[in-house]
Amino acid sequence: MDKIIELKNISKSFDGETVLDNISLDIYDNEFITLLGPSGCGKTTTLRMIGGFVQPDQGDVIFMGQRINDVPPHKRNVNTVFQKYALFPHLNVFENVAFPLREKGVPKKEIKEKVDEMLSLVMLSGFANRRVTSLSGGQQQRVAIARALVSHPRVLLLDEPLGALDLKLRKDMQQELKKIQKSTGITFVFVTHDQEEALSMSDTIVVMSEGKIQQIGTPTDIYNEPMNAFVADFIGESNIVDGVMLADYKVRFAKHTFDCLDAGFGKNEPVDVVVRPEDVDIVPADAGMFRGTVTSVTFMGVHNEIIVDIDGFKWMIQTTDSVNEGEVIGLKLDPDAIHIMKKSKYSGMFGDYSSYSDELDELSNPGGEEE
Repeated sequence: MDKIIELKNISKSFDGETVLDNISLDIYDNEFITLLGPSGCGKTTTLRMIGGFVQPDQGDVIFMGQRINDVPPHKRNVNTVFQKYALFPHLNVFENVAFPLREKGVPKKEIKEKVDEMLSLVMLSGFANRRVTSLSGGQQQRVAIARALVSHPRVLLLDEPLGALDLKLRKDMQQELKKIQKSTGITFVFVTHDQEEALSMSDTIVVMSEGKIQQIGTPTDIYNEPMNAFVADFIGESNIVDGVMLADYKVRFAKHTFDCLDAGFGKNEPVDVVVRPEDVDIVPADAGMFRGTVTSVTFMGVHNEIIVDIDGFKWMIQTTDSVNEGEVIGLKLDPDAIHIMKKSKYSGMFGDYSSYSDELDELSNPGGEEE
């Protein structure tokens, strides 16, 4: 694939606070790339920089080989769909979609052809004469996407466009956006804090934290081989424990030595060990590699989510097995369930579910006062 956008050593501060800290990123033609991270990580600023709404303090924005730092938004071959769709309430669906073409003086016949094509693409063919105020949230979003695509930009920027939709509609639109991207061949740059959204839609995920890129990879790579404790915790649930690499393919943690699939670490190097909750097998207590006491059981529909105390460290396990609070169980790990990461600034901050119940209590009683 051809490289379409390059961000080179980009830094940006607002009011003395660093929002982007020397990031570099390549975006390719016909790619669905997602910028993923918590609020304040810099993902929206990165998006707005590509769109021309924000200029970098340092570094360069390159579009198809040309530096565009000072090129205004309307002169970039890029369109944006925001969470608030900014549709014109006094115009019907057809005219909302046609608006960018009319601004450019496109002939009426060509406008009709292009708008009809876009409405068909977003499955709103019968809605041309409807007022946008009469549409559902999902339909309004489709109109906003059609308007953004009608002039065939090389890149479409999407700033958390699904955030205002309910869960079922959001899931439906995830699939629709992916289909639209594939059918048009336009590069989509999508911003979200929702890891499930990122995993289900993206060709490439860029995980961000504190103005830095933590990891870039496919959804499978990001989930199965996180680079550090932040990525492991942010993408799904993770048990993250302290360990020591005894040798290649041998790691010690939780007072036991395990076979693993990782190599290339120093002998006796301290590491972070990641075990996903769904990768732990429950066995009888006397048959386990190690054992623990079940401290809570939550029915999640498809599976049970249990917290197990193992020498004071609380593990989360997702299982279809039936277990009870207070029960002592054995746990078994296959080598491919164990993922080794180098120590980082995020080590020790994530992965222990001791505070899991306490956090829920605080959410239900945020003032800390008696009810």
